[in-house]
Amino acid sequence: MFSWAIAALALAASSSAASISSAAAGISSPHIHARSQVMNDTGLRYVQNSGVCETTPGVNQVSGYVDVGQNQSMWFWFFEARENPENAPFTIWVQGGPGCSSMIGLFQENGPCTVNADNETVYNPYSWNNASNIIYVDQPIGTGFSYGTDTANSTVAAAPPVWTLFQMLFETGLFSNYSSREIILGTESYGGHYGPEFVTYFNQQNSLIESGAIQGVPIKITAMLINNGFYDPYLQNNAALNFSTYAPGYGQLVSDEVLANISNALYMPGGCNDLELQCYAAGNLETSASDDICYQALVYCADYVVTASIGDRDEYDLRQGPNQTFPPEYYVNYLQETSVGQKIGAEVPYAECDAVPYYAMWNTGDNAKTLLPQLSELVNSGLRVLLWHGDADIVCNWLGGLSVAQNLIWYGNETFNATPMTNITVNGKTVAAVQNAYNFTFARVYGSGHEVAAFIPEGALAIFRQVIAYEPLHSV
Repeated sequence: MFSWAIAALALAASSSAASISSAAAGISSPHIHARSQVMNDTGLRYVQNSGVCETTPGVNQVSGYVDVGQNQSMWFWFFEARENPENAPFTIWVQGGPGCSSMIGLFQENGPCTVNADNETVYNPYSWNNASNIIYVDQPIGTGFSYGTDTANSTVAAAPPVWTLFQMLFETGLFSNYSSREIILGTESYGGHYGPEFVTYFNQQNSLIESGAIQGVPIKITAMLINNGFYDPYLQNNAALNFSTYAPGYGQLVSDEVLANISNALYMPGGCNDLELQCYAAGNLETSASDDICYQALVYCADYVVTASIGDRDEYDLRQGPNQTFPPEYYVNYLQETSVGQKIGAEVPYAECDAVPYYAMWNTGDNAKTLLPQLSELVNSGLRVLLWHGDADIVCNWLGGLSVAQNLIWYGNETFNATPMTNITVNGKTVAAVQNAYNFTFARVYGSGHEVAAFIPEGALAIFRQVIAYEPLHSV
């Protein structure tokens, strides 16, 4: 049985007991508890070097919980960089959904291991922790291994608990040396909402810290990658019709009759486009007064545009049938094993995508609200941003992503729109068509579904390396 010994822990940055590197790799430490000296209702408990997933000698890992509020325990799993961890950047990964676990990204996409049909972990040579220290966070509360009272009924409400989690982590000697690194945010799908809002909120909090209005550790995001993101429903709902009419490289996805119905649902008076514009005019993310109006837009557009455009195909990969699901879900059974949960410090059974946080946001119409203004402001600020889309994904298809990229309001808009797409290769294989302009890149990833790194792991790692090195995407 796993030892659940409890030890008191000072929060000073100099505490050698809290240093990640102080524990021998592969040897599990006791479950350690700490309380924040700054953040109310905030505490930390974790396990070091459980030996689960990352098996590279000398590479450390930490998994556990931060209590980000009363009855709110948020799960994280951190992996040290395999290469030059003392100087490598710090990457934050949050999954979409809303309500889907970041263990999806960890085990199916870009983490140190995958899980096979025999319920065994398999070393991933293309893990993103080759190039960066990386932490996976299950948020909002109720997602994955996180548990407690979920108060995040909108993208805006989801940001403060994540900020609180990193305030606690960076306050401790365990993670304090990462707060001054280059900090990257990676996300996907509903991350098209999360990413722009989280970075915007972090920037606002940083300003309050700098002015002395609040205490805390600045969290300065220097680059953001959004994979198959859902950013702006007006633009992306219209792209759903275009993509289903002729998905480039794949052809027409639904019948002419269905296409006509989608077109009517979009453009008729009182239809999807009108409802979306009413949602935007109602205040969008600034006020709850927009919730009812946006909910009406969400339900109508979901039923008559998005769902209709998918038809009987796999929404995440138009090439797959019901018995061809990729990437496989083996990791779910693995994480649900009691012995695995005990090793990593999980306190509740694992749930991949929970309905409670999903419907908390659905019921406020959050899905119908746009993050285009925030995304525009961030790109215009000079933040390094990559929007990349697998071209076989339907629900967040690349034509919609390109439409968002073309409609960003920023200093490089004209240059970006005048830049032709150019193919790039990784070790001789064409992986994507890209548009680079200044600090911003859009990429159509060939032959990939919704979870890009699962389909092209080598190419995704190469692209990730270029983004964190602030390079325009290019062939390698």
